[in-house]
Amino acid sequence: MPRGNAPQVKVHYAGKDEDFIIFVDDVQSVQKWKDDRSIPLAQVVSGFKIFVTHKHGAQNAHDSASHATLENEFGSHNEDECMVKILEGGTIQETESGERQGPKNDSMGTRAAH
Repeated sequence: MPRGNAPQVKVHYAGKDEDFIIFVDDVQSVQKWKDDRSIPLAQVVSGFKIFVTHKHGAQNAHDSASHATLENEFGSHNEDECMVKILEGGTIQETESGERQGPKNDSMGTRAAH
C-alpha cells in the first residue's frame, strides 16, 4: 500500500528577519476565511504551531518560532494574532509528496537469514 502521498498545504510568510510557515487544512478553507473572518482559525489551520526556516524559503527544515522571534516580527508573541498576520500576508503553497512504496523492514527482524 502506498504511503506518504497526502497533499500538504502551507502558508509561507517572508518576514524581515525570518521566513514563517503555518500548515493549513486546504486552500479553500483559507480563501473562505479571508472572505469571512467569523470562521474560527481552528477550521483553517492544521495545528496551532508557527515554524521558522531561518530565511531559507518554504522548503528548508522547520524549527519552532520562539516568542522573541514572533515579537520582533509581528509585535506580539500571541500565536493567534501572528497566524492571522501570516494568513493575511503570506502565500499559499500546495504540494503533494510522491508516494513511497517499498520494504517496510529490510532486516525482517529475527526472520532474516544470517
